[in-house]
Amino acid sequence: MHVAITVLTILASLKWGNWKRWKDYHPSMLFIATGGLLYEYIVKENTLWKFHPDLFYGHDMTVIVYALITMPISIFLFLSHFPQKWFKRLTYIIVWSGIYIAVEWTLLVFGRISYQNGWRFWYSFLFDLAMFSVIALHQHNPTRAYIISIFIIIFLIYYFQVPFKFAK
Repeated sequence: MHVAITVLTILASLKWGNWKRWKDYHPSMLFIATGGLLYEYIVKENTLWKFHPDLFYGHDMTVIVYALITMPISIFLFLSHFPQKWFKRLTYIIVWSGIYIAVEWTLLVFGRISYQNGWRFWYSFLFDLAMFSVIALHQHNPTRAYIISIFIIIFLIYYFQVPFKFAK
C-alpha cells in the first residue's frame, strides 16, 4: 500500500505538477522532508503514529520513502496550484488536508498505520491543516514558518508528553 501511494503521488506529479517552477518549490519540499526525518529521529521510541511496512520494504525504509519521496512530491503538487486569493487558499488547504486524511484512513483500515501515546485519527486532520498552512507560509516567508513550526513541535511534545532526551 505504501508503494502504491508513492507511485500514485509520482504519477500525479507528472500529470499535474508545475515542473517549469519546481525549483521555486524545492525549499518547501526540503522543509517537509527535513520535518519528517526529524520527527522520526526525535520520537523514534515514542511515536505518535507508526507506519507498518508492506511487502517490499521494512519500517525504516517506509519512513525514508515517505520523507524523501512521497511527502516532498505531494508538497510540490500542493504548491503547483496554490491559489492567490485568501478564501480560495483556505479552501485549498482544507481540500488537501481532506486528501491526506482520506489516504491515512485507507492506511488505517488496511493496518498500514497505527496510533500510540494518545494520538487519534482526527488529530491527523488538525495536524494536516497546520502542516499545509505552514508549508504555504514557508513558500513565501520561511522564517515565520520555522518559528511557527518550533512552537507546534513544542506544543506536540508537551501535549503528548513525548520524552525528549538531549543525551543518553
